Amino acid sequence: MLIQNKLLFINWDVDPQIFEGFSVTYYGLLFVSGLILCSLIIKSIFETEKIPETIYTKLFYYCVAGIFIGARLGHCLFYQPDYYFLHPLEMIFPFTIDNGKFILTGYRGLASHGGVIGMLIAIFLFSKKTGMNFLKTLDYIAIVAPLGSTFIRLGNLINSEIIGKETDVPWAFIFHKIDAIPRHPAQLYEAIAYLIMFIVLWILYKKKGMTFKTGFYFGWVFVMIFTFRFLIEFIKERQVSFEYGMPLDMGQILSIPFILIGLFFLLRKSDFKLKNKATK
Repeated sequence: MLIQNKLLFINWDVDPQIFEGFSVTYYGLLFVSGLILCSLIIKSIFETEKIPETIYTKLFYYCVAGIFIGARLGHCLFYQPDYYFLHPLEMIFPFTIDNGKFILTGYRGLASHGGVIGMLIAIFLFSKKTGMNFLKTLDYIAIVAPLGSTFIRLGNLINSEIIGKETDVPWAFIFHKIDAIPRHPAQLYEAIAYLIMFIVLWILYKKKGMTFKTGFYFGWVFVMIFTFRFLIEFIKERQVSFEYGMPLDMGQILSIPFILIGLFFLLRKSDFKLKNKATK
């Protein structure tokens, strides 16, 4: 039986909105802050690798568009297809119509797996446009990807969403906006894990640079992030009703192909001979 003394746990009841009356949230601030920080690190990597700033600027716009569009569509199609097929405009626009009235809702739901798919498509299109080596570009992005994921999970923590299962560990959080049950702070676990992954990758890049076979950083990140994501789901509550009764939830099912892709690029013996206009 779980300990019921709430004083032993962390009481979490943070208002997601920064300013009352304005639709400015901590999640949005963290999302944008993480994106900016990652882009600055990528810019420094490009400077080290002697890649023109114009290429960096194009990559930034492609990635922002790909991540956001993919994350939004991923949430709508993977987790709530029944609703959004009946309300397709809400996939695109941040409002709903109720009894003839427009109600600003914001974008309720972004899926990390969808964001990754969107980013991969965006980088592929970017590579076709600029002649940059597709896999090498993925390696550059992979170095900072865990850092961006850290900021997103901190935003989830602020929102009291993607909560963990009931527990009696002394660091359990009581998410008062949800219930009065002590739970694993799964969002915090992920944020810490992703931050550690970024630190390891950054140290590795500073010591070894891009001397590994093309696709190494990309494969490493896919294996590490999505393996951890697969495992952490076991202590998370199910996010949508159709997941109840399933042996694996949607997050785990979607993580499996990403892990396999990562293993392929991490363990393959030979490099690809890609025909690009540029080698960078």
